[in-house]
Amino acid sequence: MKKYLAGLALASAGMAFAQQDVTVTWLTGNTATALQFGKDAAQRYMDTNPHTIGDQDYNVTVEVTQGPESATDRYALLLQLFEAQSGDADLMDIDVIWPGDLAQHLIDFYQYEGVEEDMQAHFPAIVENNTVDGKLVGIPMYTDAGLLYYRTDLLEEYGYDGPPATWTELQEMATTIMEGEGANNPDFTGFVWQGDAYEGLTCNALEWIASFGGGNFISPEGEIEVFNDQNITALESAASWVGTISPQAVTGFQEEDSRQIFQNGNAVFMRNWPYAYSLATAEDSAIADSVGIAPLPAGEGDGSTPAATLGGWQMGVNAYSENPDVAVDVARFLTSEEEQLLRALEVSNLPTIESVYQSQELLDSNVAWFAELLPVFQNAVARPSTISAPRYNEASRQIFAAVHDVLTGATDAETAMSELEIELEDLTGLPIEGADAGTNTSFASR
Repeated sequence: MKKYLAGLALASAGMAFAQQDVTVTWLTGNTATALQFGKDAAQRYMDTNPHTIGDQDYNVTVEVTQGPESATDRYALLLQLFEAQSGDADLMDIDVIWPGDLAQHLIDFYQYEGVEEDMQAHFPAIVENNTVDGKLVGIPMYTDAGLLYYRTDLLEEYGYDGPPATWTELQEMATTIMEGEGANNPDFTGFVWQGDAYEGLTCNALEWIASFGGGNFISPEGEIEVFNDQNITALESAASWVGTISPQAVTGFQEEDSRQIFQNGNAVFMRNWPYAYSLATAEDSAIADSVGIAPLPAGEGDGSTPAATLGGWQMGVNAYSENPDVAVDVARFLTSEEEQLLRALEVSNLPTIESVYQSQELLDSNVAWFAELLPVFQNAVARPSTISAPRYNEASRQIFAAVHDVLTGATDAETAMSELEIELEDLTGLPIEGADAGTNTSFASR
């Protein structure tokens, strides 16, 4: 009988530790390079199978699925999954603006041993951004900030000793270079950016108004700061670029549209995220040896300063996943120091772990400028996603729709901002900056 019981115990232990085959699906990047990096990273994780998670060994397959190009469309896709309580995607990339809106559908990483210690290495502001009611709903994967790309060869050829410090300088430089280059290249333009009616336009618009000292649409203190002279001037300036230093079609551009024009040698300036650097300097790029990077320009007048919108992506795990423990293990691997260094080197994504910026391998690479521009990334302007949660996505739609109307000439900046102010007040219930309770602050009353 003792031998039987001992044998039964050994058999039970063997069953408990037998490898279990599990598949987790990762909904990831919106570009070909991001998708390829994701597949390579997933393979690195799978190469170390089996993984011991808790008291179980898992043979994990990570299936990588590409999300929509537009962040707005990807957010809509996630809402569809969550509303259906679907576990079709176990883990997903979460935009820096989404934690407050999506928190109820994401697991709390802090319930897993070791995660709190992991977070000590990341930029505190991003960890705080990803923490909702004490729950960590996203592990930082990489951060982002808007940058100015420019053609070093053309600036030198036309006698400029560096990139523009103000938007006025950019406009003057772009005009001069366009006139010279346009004689031989009718497709050449001055400045490409993201003017389509989507989240990317909210990012661009925030940089414009913040650079003129106009605020943040909604302040961190919870006041709507839209209808002011600085914002109106900033938007009037941007609208003046359309059809002059920027193509008329820029009001339909997203990131990849801008990058392709710049990378093909048909623009002197581009506003984009850091990911574009590795592509613009690749061997097959028409301008591989002529790409410069700088902070975005400042506006004019009191309070003007260079401003870059904070971007970036986190790893989130679906609360409806059938394999959350395994998905968390994959997420921790994908956001590790080693993977963040590889991301920086291969696809020029900015690490969220400060020690990576001090890595000799990074400092010896073609993205050594990450370390030089670290203050830009650390001081980037956050969108008002936390203060307006859970209505940020709707607030952003109101913002980019209003700005888009200004850019296309459907309305003027003053009217657009006065109407946006009221729309945001109605949506969020937040007060308008400088308004007394019960005061009618509509454009007509001013």
